[in-house]
Amino acid sequence: QLVESGGGLVQAGGSLRLSCAASGRTFSRHAMGWFRQAPGKEREFVAAISWSDGSTYYANSMKDRFTISRDNAKNTVYLQMNTLKPEDTAVYYCAADKSMVADTREKQFDHWGQGTQVTVSS
Repeated sequence: QLVESGGGLVQAGGSLRLSCAASGRTFSRHAMGWFRQAPGKEREFVAAISWSDGSTYYANSMKDRFTISRDNAKNTVYLQMNTLKPEDTAVYYCAADKSMVADTREKQFDHWGQGTQVTVSS
């Protein structure tokens, strides 16, 4: 089970840190990722991190503002979001990849959290 937390309401330019805690199953040997879905839009890739070497991948529009990290000892993945914009408003989902190597494709992720709402006001 993947449980996200840390979402909320923030003003534009602010920061939030999302957490994703895994329980019931160890995801420490899996790549992990974050996706988001804004109202009326399809879910999109945000960031991913490999287990094997910790390499990270980001969507172009977020790579300078967001940072993904993981603490395998705590079975937790984080998404630090800085300089938030109103267009970042969405439900953010944590997901576990089928493999150890990070991927940007949604179909490679087979376990999903229920999401946490992030709202950025202008």
